[in-house]
Amino acid sequence: MTDYSIKIHNELQAWKRKMIKQSGLINQVSKKAQKKVNELIPEKVHKMITVSIKSMVKTTLVGSNITTNRRQATGLSLYERDELFKKKLLSFRKTAVIEGAGTGAGGILLGLADFPLLLSIKMKFLFEAAAVYGFDTNEYEERLFILHVFQLAFSSDEKRKEMLHIIENWEEQRKMLADIDWREFQQEYRDYIDLVKMFQLIPGIGAVVGAYVNYNLLDRLGETAMNAYRLRLLKVTP
Repeated sequence: MTDYSIKIHNELQAWKRKMIKQSGLINQVSKKAQKKVNELIPEKVHKMITVSIKSMVKTTLVGSNITTNRRQATGLSLYERDELFKKKLLSFRKTAVIEGAGTGAGGILLGLADFPLLLSIKMKFLFEAAAVYGFDTNEYEERLFILHVFQLAFSSDEKRKEMLHIIENWEEQRKMLADIDWREFQQEYRDYIDLVKMFQLIPGIGAVVGAYVNYNLLDRLGETAMNAYRLRLLKVTP
């Protein structure tokens, strides 16, 4: 094992501990409140939202796969892949900040447009991440892996533990996965971002909040994606 591999191995262990760590009190209270709200929403509304987000994500997956450049990822060491990934993250994070500031400054109507725009940026970024680490997103299983990375980044404590287990054991787990639970996917994601995104709709501070929140959301997704692909490449065991 090289010095860099040892360094990454240690970083992965710290990251895994962070991912299974219990959320703070505020997040726990927020999650309980959101759960109560979800219970009050009629089932037909849940189904409508699920279908809409499923369609939105699948459309984004197709578009992202078409526009992703995979040629640059061949013959690179893990260090080179990590450095290239960090450059990609920097670029996408800037895009997300600009998008968040723009929609935040536009009030409620543009604020509502932020959801599909930011989702598109995140999915495109994950396709670029897969390419950097040498995985072919033409394969269905790789697109399925991307969705699990997304869920790992933006889910509740319990769901995050489940996703981490699947990603750590992907070679075995993928044989049992035909698709994801779209109802759970959209609900976990909405619950994760609803509270912080709500402040983006407030006139006067929306632009600042939108930029700040989007920066942090892309940062979290970047950290999650990088370590998820490192796990696969290094075959790290708990």
